[in-house]
Amino acid sequence: MKVTLKNGSVEERSFETEEGKNAFHHTAAHILAQAVKRLYPTTKCAIGPAIEDGFYYDFDFDFDFSEANLAEIEQEMRKIVKEKLPLRRYTLSRAEALAQMENLQEPYKVELINDLPADAELSFFTQGEYTELCAGPHVSDTGVIKAFKLTAIAGAYWRGNEKNPMLTRIYGTAFPTVAELEEHLNKIEEAKKRDHRKLGKELGLFALMEEGAGFPFFLPNGLILKNLLIDYWRKLHAREGYLEISTPMMLNRRLWETSGHWDHYRETMYTTVIDETDFAIKPMNCPGGMLVYKMQPHSYRELPLRVGELGLVHRHEKSGTLHGLMRVRCFTQDDAHIFMTEEQIPSEIKGVIRLIDEVYSRFGFKYHVELSTRPENSIGSDEDWEIATDGLRNALDSINLPYTVNEGDGAFYGPKIDFHLEDSLGRTWQCGTIQLDFQLPQRFEAEYIGADGARHRPIMIHRVVFGSIERFIGILIEHYAGKFPLWLAPVQIKILPISDKFLAYAGQIEAALKAHGYRSETDTRAEKIGWKIREARMQRVPYMLIIGEQEENSRQISVRSRENGDLGGMTIEAFLALLQESPDALS
Repeated sequence: MKVTLKNGSVEERSFETEEGKNAFHHTAAHILAQAVKRLYPTTKCAIGPAIEDGFYYDFDFDFDFSEANLAEIEQEMRKIVKEKLPLRRYTLSRAEALAQMENLQEPYKVELINDLPADAELSFFTQGEYTELCAGPHVSDTGVIKAFKLTAIAGAYWRGNEKNPMLTRIYGTAFPTVAELEEHLNKIEEAKKRDHRKLGKELGLFALMEEGAGFPFFLPNGLILKNLLIDYWRKLHAREGYLEISTPMMLNRRLWETSGHWDHYRETMYTTVIDETDFAIKPMNCPGGMLVYKMQPHSYRELPLRVGELGLVHRHEKSGTLHGLMRVRCFTQDDAHIFMTEEQIPSEIKGVIRLIDEVYSRFGFKYHVELSTRPENSIGSDEDWEIATDGLRNALDSINLPYTVNEGDGAFYGPKIDFHLEDSLGRTWQCGTIQLDFQLPQRFEAEYIGADGARHRPIMIHRVVFGSIERFIGILIEHYAGKFPLWLAPVQIKILPISDKFLAYAGQIEAALKAHGYRSETDTRAEKIGWKIREARMQRVPYMLIIGEQEENSRQISVRSRENGDLGGMTIEAFLALLQESPDALS
């Protein structure tokens, strides 16, 4: 398809390319805006960008808009597509652009233009009677957008500021063919069923309260899941030679000024005053880790020194960005900091990559890797950044791990490798990261005594595997649709006696299972067995054991598997053997 790029040139692009998909979705957003203006002429248009899976447009309606209006808008959009209106690009000076938008009574566009330099030349696109302030890119005509769907509405503050007017955001998606659109919509429906907020409530894992927006409450089953992940983390890190520490949640301002966070991260930090001194609740663990390193002198013989911390951190996220466990204000970061010499960079980077690969493989995740380079807002010398970036690049190249370069997206103190894992629905999540840092050891004047007897500065790796344990739990809930593998299931086995007469035998079975380390519960409620089975299924329990007169008399159990259905009767010893042979029985 022909695409008009931001520089005004027209070139061929396929939908599979980033520019092609962006142009396709951006044009669909313009079709949406044109349809809205045809149906509701007094509506004010704000912005309408392309996003990862489609597009959205923000509107200021002068009536109570609802999802019921979407069908009417879609119908009008289909008419615009059939009209095959060409999209034509032209430019205006700032003064001309202001006059045009004021004439069209579009105050949000006027505000955008006023924020631009006086000598800026602005691009516009027209399609039929509709004109839009826009840089592009766009496809050649509206007829290219053959398959689309408006998917949702939401509130959105103008320019993301809660002090500005609340607008109505209409979301949509578009594809070249109906088959591709239907496949995508099916994924959206499946994602709704797997929504971790919905399943978290149904499975009794966590709660989100108005009294603490962004601060999740973990319920008994959710805490079992969280602790299982932590136990798994500790087991792996002990094997890899990490020492675990715990640093205070709150430290004084001087520390954060030394680390650079006060200048570069201040807006996300919660602060307080103690004894007339400014303190900050930690948004990350690394400055505390530096203090621990400096408590005693170190020799080159101790390096690499690997120090891990499951640190509870707090970050002031805006209320509009909060989303279940995926975006919170308080989370547990599975941090680790490795202090090393420059010569040890390649082997330590490769060791962390191997560890991350092992963890993601354990959960069935595929992943891809990005190398993020120096941002504009950074500290340190060009030489340090070059050594650090080359160190990460050479480690990736040496193990033939494919990666893309994400220019300018590194941390303010060093470049990083980011791991984007892919879940069962094909969605990607950035979780693991490896950051190479020359700056904090310099700022904190960290040292070690080298083989030559002189003082040297260590180099530091910051790395996480889960990232945020809370967020990782949210990802796992959706990845597994709540059907956790046996080793992760908060309740692994549900014992279902047919009546109260069999509670004693059920208790014996439960005791035997617990003696072997399995998490089991007996449903003692006076309900029919069909209801109990249905409840256990709703809770996604891996195994159900039915206990009745026949089972008690034969000293057996009737076993049902979540995945394989009715497995028939067997002894408790046979069932234990079946559990032990399961590939996902224990971590």
